[in-house]
Amino acid sequence: MMRGIILVLAMLVGLLMSRPVAAEDLLIIANRSVTVAAPLGLGRIAAIYLLRMTTWPDGTHIVPVNREATSMARETFASRVLREDNATLAVYWNEMHYRGKLPPVVQESEQAMLAFVQKVPGAIGYIGTATRPVGVRVLGRVREVAAGKGNR
Repeated sequence: MMRGIILVLAMLVGLLMSRPVAAEDLLIIANRSVTVAAPLGLGRIAAIYLLRMTTWPDGTHIVPVNREATSMARETFASRVLREDNATLAVYWNEMHYRGKLPPVVQESEQAMLAFVQKVPGAIGYIGTATRPVGVRVLGRVREVAAGKGNR
């Protein structure tokens, strides 16, 4: 009997752990020094992260910040904003490296992302909606796509 209970519990834990983590909406945040009008469109955000737009309208250098490649936030950002997967973006950044351009700075957590954007003039990043955007400007929101539905 005890063995059966342990087996059932082990199966339940396995099922819970194998379920995909639900992605959440993202907030696009910027340092308070950034004076661009919000909301910032996804096309402009993509241009910033692909280094096609490197200065804010006032001439301040843009400092794009990414989460680590394995994070759900980065996966959501890459697919919804950049419309690419991480493997394709790795190839892109390899090519850009040979042109003397470096990829966005990487922060390993929501709190590290928030702290970096708070402190660095011109910085732009993204955090999940569960994290309060304290000390930064919110420039937009990236909505996760529900199964079969597209929204921005």
